[in-house]
Amino acid sequence: MKKSVRTVLFVLVLSALILSACGGGGTAKPQSDIPTAYAGKTNPLAADPNAATAGKDIYDTTCAACHGPGGKGDGPAGKSLTPPASDLTKVVATAGDDYLFYRISEGGAMDPYNSSMPAQKNALSEDEIWQVVTYIKTLK
Repeated sequence: MKKSVRTVLFVLVLSALILSACGGGGTAKPQSDIPTAYAGKTNPLAADPNAATAGKDIYDTTCAACHGPGGKGDGPAGKSLTPPASDLTKVVATAGDDYLFYRISEGGAMDPYNSSMPAQKNALSEDEIWQVVTYIKTLK
């Protein structure tokens, strides 16, 4: 019986984390207001052929519920958010590595974004965040 309770609790916690990993449609321009700690960062894994594959696995677990499987912001949880989850295919068309790393790391709860996007810096390593950046840059 205790094992069943743990399993249910694990599923509930995992569901809450997936739903909290959504949001984004803030109105700020992607290149504006990048904090100094992030400004100018470039993806050290951009040339790694395995980075996008690893990033997809992380994206599917952490991001797809809100941003959708193709990054269009059409995930089942993302549609109900205010603002709705961002269309990442549009974001990556104009955003630099530094902005993408910053937003995944810090989320969007702060001005000017004011979204439900949670910070991932405590859940993912820097390499994992770069893997996600590498993957989302493949989305079209």
